[in-house]
Amino acid sequence: MNDQRLPRRHADLLVQGGTVITPNGAERIDVACVDGRVVALGDLQQTWSADTQLDACGLHVLPGVVDSQVHFREPGLTHKENLEAGTRGAVLGGVTAIFEMPNTSPLTLTPSDLQAKLDAASGRAWCDHAFYIGGSAVNAEQLLELENLPGCAGVKVFMGSSFGDLLADDTEVLRRILRHGRRRMAVHAEDETRLRERKAIVETSGDVRQHPVWRDETSALMATQRIVQLAAETGRRIHVLHVSSAAEMEYLARHKSRVTVEVTPHHLTMHAPDCYERLGSLAQMNPPVREQRHQDALWQGIRDGVVDVIGSDHAPHTLDEKAKAYPQSPSGMTGVQTLLPLMLDHVHAGRLSLQRLVDLTSGGPARIFGIEGKGRIALGFDADFSIVDLQARRTIRNDWIASVSGWTPYDGVTVTGWPIHTVVRGHVVVRDAHLVSLQPPGEPIRFLETNSLGQQGGTYA
Repeated sequence: MNDQRLPRRHADLLVQGGTVITPNGAERIDVACVDGRVVALGDLQQTWSADTQLDACGLHVLPGVVDSQVHFREPGLTHKENLEAGTRGAVLGGVTAIFEMPNTSPLTLTPSDLQAKLDAASGRAWCDHAFYIGGSAVNAEQLLELENLPGCAGVKVFMGSSFGDLLADDTEVLRRILRHGRRRMAVHAEDETRLRERKAIVETSGDVRQHPVWRDETSALMATQRIVQLAAETGRRIHVLHVSSAAEMEYLARHKSRVTVEVTPHHLTMHAPDCYERLGSLAQMNPPVREQRHQDALWQGIRDGVVDVIGSDHAPHTLDEKAKAYPQSPSGMTGVQTLLPLMLDHVHAGRLSLQRLVDLTSGGPARIFGIEGKGRIALGFDADFSIVDLQARRTIRNDWIASVSGWTPYDGVTVTGWPIHTVVRGHVVVRDAHLVSLQPPGEPIRFLETNSLGQQGGTYA
């Protein structure tokens, strides 16, 4: 009788025994990876060997989490954060890819600005990465070319809460920006004129509890309505970042044809006035954390399918900066490292399903931004895995936070659900919740809509 046994195949990495979240749902299978990609799924332990084996028994293997909004402050503001520490925090929190924002010093407005960030990340980034170009009056006519550069996440526009060339609050400038480009454009939507008019509310009070009164729901709704209408006029797809209010969510639910929606774990987890009374300016961000009814509306937006993406809006400042009297205290807080633990805790509490979380943090970003090779665990896709223990109870502490700033608004908060292993393109970067890789393996993210030249990390003219 012929021996029908097949020869054993060899993988670089074999993830064994976990519950894998695939396009088919949750499956108890193994995953084999070669050259950074998934090459086999199924019961593989008898037919595959591997250089590295990762035991995922009792754990859930999620597609790698993509955090599509972080501020890593490099160059120019590295006393708050930098690319190495920011991406180290990302992988410790189970995040395998990030999009970084353009409000650094200098601003990211030109090809050389973008290349400088890619060069700074080379050999220092623990996860895959892409960088936004800022949409501005000074580069509006060049944006079609700029958004197609390798390593570019697209164009980001600040309608409020920015400065200098990065502030784009003029309607005609916004039209110029929208008309020069084809990729989905990300928008910070607060009405700058209204914010300036209302600043007197807080200038003399010194009360951080007034932050959502100053930066009110109307300022967010006015800007959101204006950019959605301009996007319809110009035929441009847009992505509205960190939606924070009930009125915005209601409006966006009626205007989804070209518009995608992000919410943050901060707005889903904290509410006013409680967060300001407990944390003071550590809870201060733009747009602000608002009252409970707004948080309820964001959760309803998740349940109704209006929300497409969860991004952390990781935007650290030092504790000394945060200790300044309000409103001189800067807005922003850490978030990339706590995104997944917080959202897993929400899964545990029954606020959303694990499958919905995967879509919001992996499938959704890959789909709406056209990320090549990411967003699902399937043959031929990048071997990016966020491997989590849904039952692990952990307490978030400042001393766990890798950020240069060294703090989190969730210090002392106990959550159920925790990232255990993080795999970036087949590299086990975090094992048993500890950084184990000797070298940062992060590379520029590839996008389906950009030029192929230099997609594997090379330079461009």
